Amino acid sequence: MTYAEAIQFLYGLQLFGANFGLQRVEKLTALVGHPEKKLRFIHVAGTNGKGSTCAMLESIYRASGLRVGLFTSPHLVSFRERIQINRQLISQTDVTRLITEIQPLLKQFPEDNHPTMFEVVTVMALKYFAEQKCDLVIWETGLGGRLDATNIVTPLASVITNIDFDHTEWLGDTLAKIAAEKAGIIKPGTAVVTAENKAEPLAVIEKVAGAKNAPLTRIHGLEFRIHGSVGLLGEHQKQNVALTVTTVEVLQKQIPVSKIQIEAGLKNVIWPGRLQLIVVGGQKILLDGAHNVAGAETLRAALEKNFADSRPVFIFGALADKNWPDICRVLAPQAAKVFTVPVASQRTATTEDLAAGFQKVAPNLSVQPKPNLAAALNACKDELFVVITGSLYLIGEALERLEVMAANGDERSLNDWKPAEQR
Repeated sequence: MTYAEAIQFLYGLQLFGANFGLQRVEKLTALVGHPEKKLRFIHVAGTNGKGSTCAMLESIYRASGLRVGLFTSPHLVSFRERIQINRQLISQTDVTRLITEIQPLLKQFPEDNHPTMFEVVTVMALKYFAEQKCDLVIWETGLGGRLDATNIVTPLASVITNIDFDHTEWLGDTLAKIAAEKAGIIKPGTAVVTAENKAEPLAVIEKVAGAKNAPLTRIHGLEFRIHGSVGLLGEHQKQNVALTVTTVEVLQKQIPVSKIQIEAGLKNVIWPGRLQLIVVGGQKILLDGAHNVAGAETLRAALEKNFADSRPVFIFGALADKNWPDICRVLAPQAAKVFTVPVASQRTATTEDLAAGFQKVAPNLSVQPKPNLAAALNACKDELFVVITGSLYLIGEALERLEVMAANGDERSLNDWKPAEQR
């Protein structure tokens, strides 16, 4: 099997959609020898900030000298971004080998209960991290928590960043229901750390932690003040920093880390596609995957604080199943003009619908649909400041097109999925 064939095999698994539950992944993990039992984890769930928090935790523990695995999703450009050790992407050779080893095991599952792509990738990651003898794995949930494939591990700590409205068709239409799904990662007697402070979801987290005798540590405001800089832009990162550092402090007995190592990790952290500023030929381009309302509010706050003297041109694309009308409402006041573009997904919202969304809340705003990102970038080539935002799929395409991250064929579409019942 070649690497290209391995990627095509993963594309083939998309047929099985998103099918939540732990029975299949538990069976597959057993078939490869329970690699999760050889590893230590910090499990991270939440609506926004999961990726940044994972990146900070990874950077701090790597700065302390550990060999740290990092499992995140979705990827921006290359599938290999999902599985990293000390921020080195898994090699094409290892991807191909792991798929070759796991592929025959899938024949032990009936067609109507076949592992999904995310379940197979989860087991690939566990197997790889165990083979590579990682000291610690930073383990991000895919969707939700309770029935997410990542929830087969027992971590040193369960971290819940926050609870907000996203994926409501899967996780529920109230903050309490969503919180119950995210709090599903809490394990008996295991430390829990959360930055959530809204009464309704916090009550759910507290109830689950109490029922499982899991000691809960809350982040009250932004009481932690780090000396030195943090390598990620945005006021919201203060809360992620506080959550990250508190998690490290809660785990000091199991994994000692010095203050100098914490500060070095925070200073050097990298997390692409989230308030990422690049300069191309004198033009400033800010890339941010603000794919829900809370994310859009974070982007707006960052623009107001860090770019108060600029009114950028926006390039915006979103998935149809997101709350893009409210995202348009949040972002419209910041925009000098807007180009709407499709996202490379079957679930994309149309450019006309997105344009109408902006015009509804800002009738005088110049909004133009464009057939693709390339056309939008060309239309604003003379602008001094451009913001590309909306779906992370669009951010990945931009990073590839702007040659910030290298592509190897089309791997971005591996992020696309639909419910198992729609297959």
